[in-house]
Amino acid sequence: MKKLTVIIALAAAALLGTAACTGDQPGYNKTPEWDLSGVTDDPGTPTQPTDPTDTSTATPVDPVETPGKPFYIWIDASANFPDFANSKDNIRRDLQLAKDTGFTDVVVDVRPTTGDILYNSSVGTKVEWLGAWTSKGYEKFTRTADWDYLEAFIETGHELGLRVHAAINTMVGGNKTSLGQQGLLYRDNSKKGWATYYNLQAGITNAIDAGQNTLFYNPAHPDVQAYLLQLIKDLASYKDLDGIILDRCRYVGLEADFSEESKTQFMKYIGVVSLEWPSDVLPAGATYSTQPTTKPKYYKKWLEWRAKVIHDFVEKAHDIAHEQNPDIKFGVYVGGWYSQYYDVGVNWAGPGYNTSAYYSAWASADYKNYGFADHCDHMLIGAYASPGSVYGSSEWTMQGFCSLAKQKIGKACPMVAGGPDVGNWDTNNQYTQEQENEAITNSVKACYDACDGYFLFDMIHLKKANQWQYAKKGIDIALGK
Repeated sequence: MKKLTVIIALAAAALLGTAACTGDQPGYNKTPEWDLSGVTDDPGTPTQPTDPTDTSTATPVDPVETPGKPFYIWIDASANFPDFANSKDNIRRDLQLAKDTGFTDVVVDVRPTTGDILYNSSVGTKVEWLGAWTSKGYEKFTRTADWDYLEAFIETGHELGLRVHAAINTMVGGNKTSLGQQGLLYRDNSKKGWATYYNLQAGITNAIDAGQNTLFYNPAHPDVQAYLLQLIKDLASYKDLDGIILDRCRYVGLEADFSEESKTQFMKYIGVVSLEWPSDVLPAGATYSTQPTTKPKYYKKWLEWRAKVIHDFVEKAHDIAHEQNPDIKFGVYVGGWYSQYYDVGVNWAGPGYNTSAYYSAWASADYKNYGFADHCDHMLIGAYASPGSVYGSSEWTMQGFCSLAKQKIGKACPMVAGGPDVGNWDTNNQYTQEQENEAITNSVKACYDACDGYFLFDMIHLKKANQWQYAKKGIDIALGK
C-alpha cells in the first residue's frame, strides 16, 4: 500500500497580503527549509530545474576518508511533539531505534517555527504547545512536564553513544495556525519593527500588516541580532551539548527585507546618500520568479549586501558559541540548491568559491567575499530530490547536491553531510512504496560517498512509515557491511 505522506504541520507565510497557506492544511509539507512554493517564491521546493549556468569547474574536494564519518538524523519539534513533549521513555525508545539503525548523530529541534524554545534561556519564552498531525487530524499537544527537554535528549543520547546537536529556527518570530498563534511578534506589539518588511506591489509593508501567518525577523536589525545571539549563547552553555545547527538563518525571500533599517544600512554600504527606493534595487512586487529581465541599478549590490548580513551574523554566532563552549561544533542547515539560494540572501560556499564566475546574472564580483562556510564546524545540506533522483552530478539529484556542495565549500568546513527529506519527496504520489523504500536505502551511500557524511530528515517519517530497516540497510551498505 502506498505510504501516506507524513505532514509536518507548521504555518507557511503568505505573499502579497493574501490568505496564507497554513501548517494545519493537509497539503502543506514542512522541511528544514520551509516549502513556500506556490505561496511565496521561497525555493523550499523550487519548481525550476538545475540552473543551466551551473557549469562549475571548481576542483573537486575529496570527501573525508575516515571510519568516523557521521550519520545525522533530524528530529523536528512539532511533528515529534506528541511523543516527546512529556515522555522521557519515548525519547529513549526512539533514540535507541536511531542508534540501532546506525545513526551516530541526532539533531534536536529546540526552537520551532513559533520562535519559542525548548531549552533554558535568559531571554526566550518556553514552548507551551505545538500542533501536529495525527490520525485524528491536526491537534494541539501541550507540554506539562517540567524537566529540561534538551537535557533529556543529551543525557539519553550520550548514554546510548549518540552525539546530540541542537537546532534552532533562527530568523523566525511567530507562527499562526487554526489552533492559535504563538511567538514574540504575536505577543509583543513593541517588537513589530523587528518583523521583516515586504516589497509588495501595494507598497512596502510590515509582515504583520501584510497578514503573514509565519513571521520572519529582519536579519539586519541590530536588536534582532542581539536577541538571537543571546539565545545562541544560552544554548551553547549546555556543557555536554555536542553541536549547534542554525536552520532558517536567512531572509524569507527576495521580497524582503525593505525596511528603513535595511535601506539605511545598504546606502551606507554602497556609499550613496540617495537612491530611488525600492526601484533601484527591485521594482515593487518583484519576487524570485517575477524578476525583471533588465536588472535595476543596484540589484547585484543589494544581493551582495544581503549575503553580507547573513555572513556577518553567522560569524558572530560562531564566535559567541565558541566563547561559551570552545568544544562545541557550530554549523548550519542549508538547502543544496545554491543556484537559487541568493533568493534568501545566503552564500553558503567557502570563501574560495568565485560565485560570479558561474552565476554572473546575479552575483557581483564581491559576492564571493560573503561565503560563510569557513565559520562552520559542520554543515548539513538538504539534498531534497525525488525518490527517482538519487544518482547524478547536477542539482535536483541527491548525489549531485552533495558533490556540488563539496565543490563550493571546498576545505572551508571540515564536515559536510547531505541527504534527503524522505517524507515530502513524492507529493504527487509518482512512486510506489517499494520505490521509496529503495530510494531511502540507495540515498545513504550516494550521499555519504559524495560528501563527509549522511543526513536524513526526519525521524517522524521513519517512525510513521516504519522505514527504519531501509535506512539501516543503506547505512550498512555505506559502511561496507
